[in-house]
Amino acid sequence: MVRRVKLGKIVFGDPRSFVLIGGPCVIESEKATLRHAEKISRIAKKLKLPYIFKASYDKANRSSLESFRGPGIEKGLQILSKVKKEFGLPVLSDVHCKEEVDMAKDVLDIIQIPAFLCRQTDLIIASGKSGKIVNVKKGQFVSPWEVRNIIRKLESTGNRRLLITERGFSFGYQNLVNDFRAIPIMRGFGYPVVFDATHSVQQPGGEGVRTGGLPEFIPTLARCAIASGADALFMEVHETPTKALSDGTNMLALNRLEGLLETLVKIRITAPVLNGKN
Repeated sequence: MVRRVKLGKIVFGDPRSFVLIGGPCVIESEKATLRHAEKISRIAKKLKLPYIFKASYDKANRSSLESFRGPGIEKGLQILSKVKKEFGLPVLSDVHCKEEVDMAKDVLDIIQIPAFLCRQTDLIIASGKSGKIVNVKKGQFVSPWEVRNIIRKLESTGNRRLLITERGFSFGYQNLVNDFRAIPIMRGFGYPVVFDATHSVQQPGGEGVRTGGLPEFIPTLARCAIASGADALFMEVHETPTKALSDGTNMLALNRLEGLLETLVKIRITAPVLNGKN
């Protein structure tokens, strides 16, 4: 059975619902961040979906040295604090080293470990010791069975508030594919599984100095994930993806969000997760 991980009234692991984690890839400005939080939260509330706002204060693994990384941890956490205060939303962002954990834990409701750092033991242990919910994005170089090693590291801290995010597997050069067996396999380790529908359509380094993407496949992958039993859906959403400062080529346009979520809610109602697996 899958452990239910609770964040206030939000429950990861509810067999008849799913949690939405979403927002712009990176904090572009305070004004833009608050605007996205307000618009996405309004949609989630309308559909009665539990919602967690996501935006990164630093994109430390950009393809190019010249790429926009964000405002940094100090300013970024200040902006995320305003999201919490103004809209009553829990917030999630990435951490990149154990020193960041100490700074971020007082603001973040969920600490996220980026895919490229999912095997970094010191970072995992520090995140677990924070006592916060820890969401580990499974690296595209890691099989679902290897996730047990990540879970053991986190459990060694005494923290059982864990989430694992599936975001595709490397398949040759600059291409990712999804094996939806990964969702029930990883749920079988006892913790809720999140599906990242937007990073899964990336083409890493596909445009030379930046990542490419195939956003037209976001709805297809999201539908498959919810039908396969994902406990939460992670999507980077932007009002104008073509003008986004990070990952614009694989983000969902905000004006497409509500329609997609309506479909996903119907899928979960008709195909609830049974006995911890689908």
